[in-house]
Amino acid sequence: MESLEILILYDNTSPDKALSADWGFSALIRAGARNILFDAGADGAILLKNMKHLDIPAAMINTVFISHSHFDHTGGLSAFLHLQPNADIFIPQSLRGLRRPERVYHIDGEYNIDEDIFSTGELKGIEQSLFIQTPAGFVLIVGCSHPGLEQILPLVEKHGHIHALIGGFHGFNDFQILKDIDHICPTHCTRHIREIKELFPHKFLPGGVGRRYRFPYRHAK
Repeated sequence: MESLEILILYDNTSPDKALSADWGFSALIRAGARNILFDAGADGAILLKNMKHLDIPAAMINTVFISHSHFDHTGGLSAFLHLQPNADIFIPQSLRGLRRPERVYHIDGEYNIDEDIFSTGELKGIEQSLFIQTPAGFVLIVGCSHPGLEQILPLVEKHGHIHALIGGFHGFNDFQILKDIDHICPTHCTRHIREIKELFPHKFLPGGVGRRYRFPYRHAK
């Protein structure tokens, strides 16, 4: 049994003063043979500084997944690609202008990245989310949830139980649709973090740069 690991590289807060907090989001997802950079924060210098402090060399990352085109999720991408231009890059269909990468995949509908790693596809013409199958259910990582968690969650739930939800929820406040999710980690743009923590204290996982979460994971061979 392997572990699925999610390490937050870029967020509005950090429990570690040696790491820089800034408006934006990025996470490293280690899922079997895939080391995925999920979004790239707003500032390349901050992203690379945090990666260096956390001992994450750019060369180890073989996959990039961009949720949507907003600067606080793409601003660090150019700096990262300068160091690692050979990663597979999965971006929403509407995002254009990437010239350096050799392998860019524009995602429209639901897409199978690997045997157990999926994109929801670009929803409402703006954003895709990533979900990964584990023995306990799906781990769902979102950027800002601009299409609404009310739209995103059912797309994943049709495949099975959502074990964990991590990322930015924006102004989402229909809290009861989170009740069947085992772990909830609201980050970045989420306006109602305090309310989510109060409603689901046993499910709540704090965000912040340097937070690391592991889930049981059996990578398909």
